[in-house]
Amino acid sequence: MLALGLETSCDETACALVDDQGRILAQMVLSQLDEHRPYGGVVPEVAARSHLEHLDHLIAQTMEDGGVAFSDLDLVAATCGPGLIGGVFVGAMTGKAIALAANKPFIAVNHLEGHALSARMGTSLPFPYLLLLASGGHCQILAVEGVGRYRKLGGTIDDAAGEAFDKTAKLLGLGYPGGPAVEKAALKGDPGRIPLPRPMKGRPGCDFSFSGLKTAVRLAALKHAPLNDHARGDIAAAFQEAVADIMADRVRNALGLGGPEIRHLVVAGGVAANAALRKRLLETAQMAGITFIAPPLNLCTDNGAMIAWAGIERFRLGLSDSLAFAPRPRWPLESLGG
Repeated sequence: MLALGLETSCDETACALVDDQGRILAQMVLSQLDEHRPYGGVVPEVAARSHLEHLDHLIAQTMEDGGVAFSDLDLVAATCGPGLIGGVFVGAMTGKAIALAANKPFIAVNHLEGHALSARMGTSLPFPYLLLLASGGHCQILAVEGVGRYRKLGGTIDDAAGEAFDKTAKLLGLGYPGGPAVEKAALKGDPGRIPLPRPMKGRPGCDFSFSGLKTAVRLAALKHAPLNDHARGDIAAAFQEAVADIMADRVRNALGLGGPEIRHLVVAGGVAANAALRKRLLETAQMAGITFIAPPLNLCTDNGAMIAWAGIERFRLGLSDSLAFAPRPRWPLESLGG
């Protein structure tokens, strides 16, 4: 089985060819960082126009690199939400056009399910497992009970973790994107020098809150202004450690709610690329006696391979979608049918 996957939900234009063994035959990912950097964040209209400009030739290059024609495909999968709706439309309509022209099944993939199932690519990871999904736009913990079967245990009540990283980087003058910038600065900092709060830590449940932490970072930056590299590193390190403490605490609570059959903790999404957070979550899993799994770094950030794989997982169950499927900016994982 061979799938073409398209991803255009935010600021990466991506496509990939993946087979049913989880092998990536070819893939292309075009980042829009340079286009959004002057604004300090993603501009939806700029993102949509960039997807429209680049997606066709990226698909052509991917098909050439994979040595296949559209007639060789078994299905076409495209992100149809959630995300910036202009970009989602570009990928969804392109995927539908290819499926129609090649007479292939079309799979409308939930972007979050792409992340949720990415750890199963080429592995024997069984259901159920606990998933921490953390990215620029999402932060939630779910019990993954099967394809299309997700039980939400907790989520952010305000901002996503990735958004907090971007805001912190902006407050400290570290540049964009914020995640890698904060992680790099934190390597040279002392996390114990700047006291920061741990919102929600120690409370029942699995919800997150990062708005108060962002405010504390802003106040710390003002207190130590004008910032030098030493102060930036200390605040970045303190922020990163606070996020790690919060996530570890919330995951520990989730492990108690997920059920005894859960023996694996999976972390996915762009924030999962942070080495310090991965280390803390590995320690949390080990203390709980379960296995920690994180997809390869190239599958943590947005990519077409995870979309192709989610399409394969759904198609195996006999699931496909009409070309009339409507892309959507919001699409909770819990609403999917397996």
